[in-house]
Amino acid sequence: MAKAELMNYEQALEKFEVVIGLEVHVELNTNTKMFCGCRNDFGDEPNTNVCPICIGLPGSLPAVNRKAVESSIAIGLALGCEIAPNGRFSRKNYFYPDLAKNFQTSQYDEPIAFEGTIDIEVPSGAVYTVDIERAHMEEDAGKLTHVGGNTGRIQGAQYSLVDYNRAGVPLVEIVTKPVYGAGAEAPELAAAYVRSIREIVKALGVSDARMERGNVRCDANVSIRPHGQEKLGTRTETKNVNSLRSIERAVRYEIQRQAHIIANGGTITQETRHWHEDRGITSSGRPKSDADDYRYFPEPDLVPVQPSKELIEQIRASLPEKPAERRKRLQGEWQFSDLEFRDVVNAGLLDELEETVAKGAKPQAARKWWTGEIARLANAEGKDVSDLAITPADVAELATLVESGKINDRIGREVLQAVLEGAGNPAKIVADRGLEVVSDDGALQAAIDEALAKQPDVLEKIREGKLQAAGAVIGAVMQAMKGQADAGRVRELIIERANA
Repeated sequence: MAKAELMNYEQALEKFEVVIGLEVHVELNTNTKMFCGCRNDFGDEPNTNVCPICIGLPGSLPAVNRKAVESSIAIGLALGCEIAPNGRFSRKNYFYPDLAKNFQTSQYDEPIAFEGTIDIEVPSGAVYTVDIERAHMEEDAGKLTHVGGNTGRIQGAQYSLVDYNRAGVPLVEIVTKPVYGAGAEAPELAAAYVRSIREIVKALGVSDARMERGNVRCDANVSIRPHGQEKLGTRTETKNVNSLRSIERAVRYEIQRQAHIIANGGTITQETRHWHEDRGITSSGRPKSDADDYRYFPEPDLVPVQPSKELIEQIRASLPEKPAERRKRLQGEWQFSDLEFRDVVNAGLLDELEETVAKGAKPQAARKWWTGEIARLANAEGKDVSDLAITPADVAELATLVESGKINDRIGREVLQAVLEGAGNPAKIVADRGLEVVSDDGALQAAIDEALAKQPDVLEKIREGKLQAAGAVIGAVMQAMKGQADAGRVRELIIERANA
């Protein structure tokens, strides 16, 4: 697959206006599926959570999951949407190899929620208002595993396996109106918007919101047009992007790809595209269908959803604090500067930090580990922090071990690496490997004696007021004790020796 030619990003923005639209799919964490009683459990053996309804056997009749409806209403209200007094399900007809009934039960012209807004802050501190067109209920498709190729995709595969466990899992699809005016920040806005949606659904408790599992995934629509032109350009839709980093990269790539094509006299094909994380490119999928091509018609086996005003107000009253209010509260509680707090938010680590602090870590220590060493390791591997095998409880335990003086920062980094490699929790690793800092004066005195024997003039320099001379002895002691000496206590003992 040849990499497309790209226009320089700054040059593309000089020539064209960028318009984006985002469709975010949120899997709900109900106990059962949308239209049947099968378990909604991630990671079960393939094709064990299936029944005649979700695999589309003739004569099977669906029934709506009440909890899924309530969760969908909560999402709509949290996005400032109107809730429809009458919502109808429709059949979306399309060849779905991973939906055995060969259509998707969704909502078309009567979604559960519509006309909302959400304010999104991007890394620069600018705030954009994104208009929500609709949030509608539907069911997820199953999962295809392509076997025999080199990429895990259907191209080049010898055959495909279908797991219907996910078929029928409740989904809410949140669709924005076209977003104008973001310019160079369009990729960052796309990622920040999805981050905000993830924050909202996690706070509501309606989704596990784990992007690596596909609980939240984004279809990113991108089009460009010459500045001053009223007609929108032809859009492409990059499907099922499931990490914040990838969303930003995919939008930026499409802007540059489309700009090169149009500037050289070509035309953009309205199509779906696939994002390849390993190569940082999109590739052509299929021509993008319009709504008419899906032959929507009302689902004959389901009655309309008609939530009462009382139910809507009950759900509204139970909504948690809004993300913006939560961020303001947490910044005040943690006493972070604007820059420190923005770094946390832009890294998408607010939830992790809050849970780490709740587990006992001090806010600054939690921030240091998450935005420092952990983020560095994730970037080195080309991953999101959420992809790493470490929990807020692990980080809180690690921070507490350092704060208490049982280990130092250097050992802490070693312990962190061991946690990521699956060696256990931090306390266990420290105990198993004997990594606790040596603070016993007897052991430290012996190491100091050995170091001073090689540098006998250090004590005299300290007596002359040159306290920095102690650094050479401290370094020698740390090296002799493989970094496990209490450096602060070593310094104190050296100064005491000089003043004796």
